Amino acid sequence: MTYELLNTSDSNHSKWLTRQEAIIASLRCQPFLLVVRPLLDDALSSQRLLDQLKVLHDAGLRHVEVAWSSHAGWKSFVREIQGCCPRFHLGVASVVGSEALQDLQLLDLSYAMAPCWDPSLVSEARDLGQLIIPGVLSPTEVHQTAAFGCRLVKLFPAVTVGVAYWKRLEAPLGPLPFVVAAGGLTTNDLSDWLGAGHDAVALGRRAIGDHGFGDQCVDPALLGWLTRSPSSA
Repeated sequence: MTYELLNTSDSNHSKWLTRQEAIIASLRCQPFLLVVRPLLDDALSSQRLLDQLKVLHDAGLRHVEVAWSSHAGWKSFVREIQGCCPRFHLGVASVVGSEALQDLQLLDLSYAMAPCWDPSLVSEARDLGQLIIPGVLSPTEVHQTAAFGCRLVKLFPAVTVGVAYWKRLEAPLGPLPFVVAAGGLTTNDLSDWLGAGHDAVALGRRAIGDHGFGDQCVDPALLGWLTRSPSSA
């Protein structure tokens, strides 16, 4: 498979490269992302999620992705997060189409993540100066994204291949892109997956929600990890 060579003199393409470097630098400081999926038809649930995010914001969390939705209230919910949690590096999760790219640009969000590798979608985002981090699983997908110019990718679903999988790809593929492990992981997996060579880890519903975490419904182990994180100050 061949791809159009990147014209780095084009301002949007340069912006695409700059956005990659910026999120990589930020994730090196705090190698963790939280993915949230708001129930936008449930006002009580949405408010509780905002309250949980405020707790995590004050505890030092820096990277949050909001799963994209065509729901009429989605953009308003993201703006609420932007207003009450100004230190978040806010992105969009579960991006699979052009409509989400328009919202990404409208809300001035710096990045998005896709569950899979879609060259046409990543190319469209690149031409707009937007950053989509593609999901990969197979060695072929890892190779193709690197050839396209993607400096960072999401290993998804990570739990299906195990903690040692990514390191095994280095021998046949050579230097690997910056990787975010996502899918099926818990707070207890953070140390093992980061220690095994994954550059960052993304967690979702298992770190926030109704899981016996107390009144705030936030995993106390995550709060403890954030307290020890050097970027939390």
